Amino acid sequence: MNKFDFKKYHIKAMNAQNEEEKANINLELKEYYASLSEEDKKIFNEELQSFLIKEMANIKSVYNGASQN
Repeated sequence: MNKFDFKKYHIKAMNAQNEEEKANINLELKEYYASLSEEDKKIFNEELQSFLIKEMANIKSVYNGASQN
């Protein structure tokens, strides 16, 4: 099980009303990262990379499905 909930930030950013709100979400995430121990930063980075790879695979899958129609 993952220690960090990246989906929460991803959904918040997708639902942001404007660029300022997105910037505030990014700042919140950066401040959270800065507060972590070095060990947790390593875990955070590994889990973030895994999350991004999964999200890109999901997007690719949707795109491929849509382009075949």
